[in-house]
Amino acid sequence: MIKKILVSQPKPASNKSPYFEIASKHNVELVFRPFIKVEGLTAKEFRQQKVNILDYTAVVFTSRNAIDHFFMLCKDLNVAIPEDMKYFCITETIALYIQKYVQYRKRKVFFGSTGKIDDLLPAFTKHKTEKYLIPLSDVHNDEIYNLFESKKLVHKEVIMYRTVSNDFKADEKLDYDMLIFFSPSGIQALLKNFPDFDQKEMVIGTFGPTTAKAAKDAGLRVDMEAPTQKFPSITAALDHYIKEHN
Repeated sequence: MIKKILVSQPKPASNKSPYFEIASKHNVELVFRPFIKVEGLTAKEFRQQKVNILDYTAVVFTSRNAIDHFFMLCKDLNVAIPEDMKYFCITETIALYIQKYVQYRKRKVFFGSTGKIDDLLPAFTKHKTEKYLIPLSDVHNDEIYNLFESKKLVHKEVIMYRTVSNDFKADEKLDYDMLIFFSPSGIQALLKNFPDFDQKEMVIGTFGPTTAKAAKDAGLRVDMEAPTQKFPSITAALDHYIKEHN
């Protein structure tokens, strides 16, 4: 019987989230408690990469975290971003988030529609003389690097933030019937905080193939996976799982 579920993500901002519908519909308690958190590099750490931000004429943003930490580092380094700096974002939502730091209309902002870097390829090739700076997390793949290399565009990937374990306090208990994870980092954080973790009857759900693989590689039993053809979202999978097992 599943009564208490830990979702290892921040609590949704909207009350209309499917999570709350599930909690009400099945009479279960949902606790939103991230296992990982993002922290920015210090100015000293950033300088060790020997990158001069003003050597670049365009910035590529893949997330809101990238935007936050780029502008925070610029502030810490006393770097004044020129008015003609161009911004390339993988979605319109991320592009609009730039307004938090700069006036949107006065800047040249480009964005994709599906959240994939390939969407921006026409914009990149149209602006092939730009020098692109790409702020990233310490955990990333080579997708962007390979794309820019294949088109022979001038670019530099730079680490501006990192993912770390959001450690549990000594009095925090793992008294849940189900845990839901969204990244391999979350699995690592679970085992860091609870090195003697014994799954027993606790249900583990994962989102994404790399998260499921990380859980299985760690010797955990994965009871619920998403996305699948039948359940494209974690909430659809969760709704069905509770319905079947309660």
